[in-house]
Amino acid sequence: MIIYKTMTKIIAIANQKGGVGKTTTAVNLGAALSAAEKRVLLVDIDPQANATSSLGDFQNLLGKSIYDVFAERINLEDVIIKTEMDFLSLLPSDISLAAVDVELVDKVSREFLLKEKLEKSKKEYDYILIDCPPSLQILTVNALVAADSVLIPLQSEYYAIEGLGKLLNTINLIQHDLNPDLIIEGVLITMYDQRLNLSKQVVEEALKYFKDKVYKTYIPRNVKLAESPSFGKPIILYDINSSGARAYMKLAKEIIKNG
Repeated sequence: MIIYKTMTKIIAIANQKGGVGKTTTAVNLGAALSAAEKRVLLVDIDPQANATSSLGDFQNLLGKSIYDVFAERINLEDVIIKTEMDFLSLLPSDISLAAVDVELVDKVSREFLLKEKLEKSKKEYDYILIDCPPSLQILTVNALVAADSVLIPLQSEYYAIEGLGKLLNTINLIQHDLNPDLIIEGVLITMYDQRLNLSKQVVEEALKYFKDKVYKTYIPRNVKLAESPSFGKPIILYDINSSGARAYMKLAKEIIKNG
């Protein structure tokens, strides 16, 4: 029997605008990929730590987070937490991460810290998903330098595409100066409502601008999807039959198929 070794794919999930479904996508795509028995590490580098709380109540386990990895107090592999799903692990965040921008200001090669820290552990996973904060400061730059690609959630609202200018400019700068191999993994339409002309217009604009980089899967507005974080569960554990769960399972299949 021939065994094919899979390569780890590191995907940063980024958009400097808040409320676009970035953390929802990081958590639920990670869960959907793990349901397909892909080994997934979700890296939460948002000081708000919403991805961390969306996967369970880890208060009794915390006291160490990715902040300690950036501060070089603890090895990355010693911070990783197992989640309720067998193939999904979490590198948790907490509010102390908000200090990183200031603390790293004089550090040499600070943009490469996350890349260096992930290097040793990445072979343990098929996918590493990085949930970025809603800003383009040093944490997001670290994610884009560490990543092979960036997934951009795009909400079905006015000015959605115009708001991407700063992110795309940052991606271009990272490609030019720090990570020439970085590509756009895909653009994901979120909060889609097929009854609204506005949602359809955003899709048309996205297809015109990004062409085949727009995923065929659109994530719908869904009450169950909005509720699940408060229960500390990804949508496929909270309500597997919801439209949100079906959409993220479909997205996972699309990403696996794309390689």
